[in-house]
Amino acid sequence: MALFSRRPKKSGDQTPDPQPDESAPTEAAAAADAAAGAPAAGAPAATEPAGSGPAHTERPIDPAEAASVSISVSSYGGLGVVPPAPQPSAPREPAADETVPPGPQPRLGTREWMRTAPEATETVPGLRDNALLRAALGRVGDGPAAQTLLDVTRQLLQGHVFLRVKGDARTLLAEGKGLPLAVANSGDRTFALVYSSGAALQASLRADGDTGTSAMGQPVLTVLRHVFASAYDGIIVDPASAPSRAVLPKELLQRAVDEADPQLTVKTLLAAERTDDIAGKVAEALTRVPLWVAVGKSEGGVPGLAESRGTDGTRFIEVYSHPLEVAVMGRSDNAAPITGAQLGRALRSDEAITGLVIDPAGPWIRLTREDLAPLLALAAEG
Repeated sequence: MALFSRRPKKSGDQTPDPQPDESAPTEAAAAADAAAGAPAAGAPAATEPAGSGPAHTERPIDPAEAASVSISVSSYGGLGVVPPAPQPSAPREPAADETVPPGPQPRLGTREWMRTAPEATETVPGLRDNALLRAALGRVGDGPAAQTLLDVTRQLLQGHVFLRVKGDARTLLAEGKGLPLAVANSGDRTFALVYSSGAALQASLRADGDTGTSAMGQPVLTVLRHVFASAYDGIIVDPASAPSRAVLPKELLQRAVDEADPQLTVKTLLAAERTDDIAGKVAEALTRVPLWVAVGKSEGGVPGLAESRGTDGTRFIEVYSHPLEVAVMGRSDNAAPITGAQLGRALRSDEAITGLVIDPAGPWIRLTREDLAPLLALAAEG
């Protein structure tokens, strides 16, 4: 647990809850009001750049094996935003030394493929930033608002976030006392404030001047479960870092956590340093964690699984660690649950499939048939 203290809490000091950050209420109010009763925004239509449409298999799907579920923006209602009409964006030319997976790029404004997580940073010494979450917040405004918030939510599902606590967190924990979190109020709704980085913490400190607080880093699922068990109506991420901030209502967060692997195994591996054994660890994880595929229509109108296809004839089935990973691609596909054994059988049934690409929106990894020996063995056992 990372800690720093701005001012130790004095013995017997009774301090009120922190005042809401002045930069947050307007945005928080919009999100809270929409979550309370405004109709959910439909999935935004998008203009596909020429030549970047999704490639699908022409093999029909057995409905008994994979029942698809909608992962449109409307199914994650309560975002508190109305997506503007998206504008077409020209495909980005990759740098000469950049590896780009074959197939369609996600439609998210100026969003770029990201094979690995950004380099770890400490914008405040001793506090390691959540680089993926910070990068997602930096993309807010690059595309349709609802879709960029889904992007923030999916990247929230890994690593840690920081909390501001009234008083000295270390002392409060040692005394077995609860931690009064910094909050923002919007009408009768209360949002817990969380932070992606030391820089975001400093921005909030400058905004409210409350030096009688300390900060602590906690695993994101620990924080979200605390939010669910409390009276909070959601969270605001990096409240004083406009425009790179996000209001995430409890309803959205609850659904995202309910559909996630409780250990966030694959997302954690893909966010980690790419050592020589990562491919093997991911392949082994695919045999036992919840997985999803993107289901769409092929040219003949036959349902099929989304694939990434290379100009050299390589074919990689797209596999996702969470339905949000499908939604953020910005296509009309639905997410369908699939097991490792079913994936193994799909590989065995079609020798032309080169392998799998996991979480194509990034961080992503491609696994070849050789890498996927555990899945093929699992299918053989079945």
